[in-house]
Amino acid sequence: MVGERLKELRLEKGYSISELAELAGVSKSYLSYIERDVQKNPSLQFLKKIASTLEIDVEDLLGSTSGSQSKEFILDDEWSRLLNKAIEEGMSKKDFEEFRDYLKFKKWQEEKK
Repeated sequence: MVGERLKELRLEKGYSISELAELAGVSKSYLSYIERDVQKNPSLQFLKKIASTLEIDVEDLLGSTSGSQSKEFILDDEWSRLLNKAIEEGMSKKDFEEFRDYLKFKKWQEEKK
């Protein structure tokens, strides 16, 4: 559950709920609802603010396991063409990271169903 993981990471950093909420610019009550699993479907924007404040990736916050992604990856010609096209069309590294986070978020939502 994202609430349990969030609380664990917050405590590891030594933040109270109030401190983390203030640093991340989120509602203290909403953060508490997430941690207690009263609210179980936080927005990607909320998750990004919390992850950034905790200095982790959204993926780490969602508790995604790396086991499913541990397959060796080879950058083949098709990937190179896709990346080059995205760069030519103006996609920045930040855009790519945000899109990647969005896809992980959507996958996480689907797994919860």
